[in-house]
Amino acid sequence: MTGPIRLAVLGAGMMGANHVRLAKSLEGIELIAVIDQDVKRAAACAGDGVQALADMEAVLDQIDAAVVAVPTVLHFPLASQLIAAGKSVLVEKPIALNMEEAQGLVDAAEEAAVVLAVGHIERFNAAVAELPRLIQDPIHIRAERISPYSARISDGVVMDLMIHDLDIVLSLVGPDAHVVSSSATAVKHRSESEDLATALVNFSNGVSASFTTSRLGQQKTRTIEIVESDAVITADLLRQDVTIHRMSRHEYLADDGVRYRQSGVVEIPFLETRGEPLALELRHFCDAVRDGSQPRVSGRDGMRALELAQRIVSDLVLSAKDGDK
Repeated sequence: MTGPIRLAVLGAGMMGANHVRLAKSLEGIELIAVIDQDVKRAAACAGDGVQALADMEAVLDQIDAAVVAVPTVLHFPLASQLIAAGKSVLVEKPIALNMEEAQGLVDAAEEAAVVLAVGHIERFNAAVAELPRLIQDPIHIRAERISPYSARISDGVVMDLMIHDLDIVLSLVGPDAHVVSSSATAVKHRSESEDLATALVNFSNGVSASFTTSRLGQQKTRTIEIVESDAVITADLLRQDVTIHRMSRHEYLADDGVRYRQSGVVEIPFLETRGEPLALELRHFCDAVRDGSQPRVSGRDGMRALELAQRIVSDLVLSAKDGDK
């Protein structure tokens, strides 16, 4: 395929608006339409020179691909319609409402020979993208994702936030590693779903992973820590940097053990792919549409993350603080 990718964005909410902003600014993309049931909101998001519509039917023959940034319950019907029309799709996470719908999208995309990508944006974070090159033999992976509370989000933190880290960890342990055991606990404090959740997952290759996710924090935290036999690799996803700690010497300086000394080496790798992750994701998707390559986060990757997220939700031992909803 030559020329710009003709793109439609379905959904004029926060994520859709960001996709629209980037589609207008990135080379190689021609934004054709913004589609939302609220046409006034679509028009405000689209701006001049871009169609604002309540339905995609009128532009299906004008586009090559679409971004589906609508509530999860609509992912399957809208993405299915696009795929049936031969259009490639970038669907925001989670890929679908359940595994049956996710499998349906993957099967349909493979049959239609179109690109199906899933919007796990953290895979395009420079720090996360660097980790596969740095990891040698992981023993344990610890993920922490803390945010202040937002009444705008109705989903529990597992599907809203933790699923990002589940996808990252699954990409790091490899496609052949499967889950052998998991456990989870959660607290419901300010909403009807879990506001804080922790999970422990053990994989068939011997790697374990722990996850802490909360929307009861006072500031944002996004970290991935990989423990290896001779190093600890820490990725700060907000600052987009990676630090490697290697201890070279440690000793007690007195027989009573009250004085302890250690020395080590700190490595800070140079990251070449810094940038706005959503812009990198959208450009990567359009490149995949143009040359027919496999997207970094495929439909099957999205299925795998959804399956583990649903398993953790089913594992949750949920408690509520007194006086909470």
